[in-house]
Formats: sequence, C-alpha cells, structure tokens
Amino acid sequence: MASKLTFSQSEVAILGRVIGPDRDNLPVTAARAILKLDFEPADRERMHELAAKAREGTLTAAEQAEIDAYEVVGHLLGLMHSKARLSLKGRKTSA
Repeated sequence: MASKLTFSQSEVAILGRVIGPDRDNLPVTAARAILKLDFEPADRERMHELAAKAREGTLTAAEQAEIDAYEVVGHLLGLMHSKARLSLKGRKTSA
C-alpha cells in the first residue's frame, strides 16, 4: 500500500519559510524550470469537478481530503513560483 503524504497548515508555513519566496537566490535556470511546473490538465479538470461539488455541498469525506491535498500542493507551487519570479526579476535573463 502506498503511503500518503499530508501537510498541516503549520507544515505549509514551515515549507514557506524554507523556500523563502521573498528571497531572490535561485539561479536563472532553476527559476525558469520551476516556473514550468504546473498541474496536469487532468488534475485541473478534477479540481474543477471537486470545486463544483463543494459549491453544491455534496463532497464526500474522501473528496474533501482530495481537494485539501490539491490546495496544499497549490500553495506550495505558488510559493515556489513566487520565489522563481523574484529570482528572475531585474536580472538579465537572456541566455
């Protein structure tokens, strides 16, 4: 059985401090690579389905856990993208 990795809000806050989205210390190539990270189309579709069910108030407990997981990953991705954009801002980014 595969183990599931879950994060509490405090763990997300700790990851935020580790990533340091307000620090511009990523190399240009790393920042560009991070900005290419995104959800797959199937995941985006699933998030829309779950959001619709949440608006209707019909999420099951398993679906709530799933949407919570997407939220955590979205926050992490947002922190990483923020750091990458800041690292590229004001730098000469032409190769």
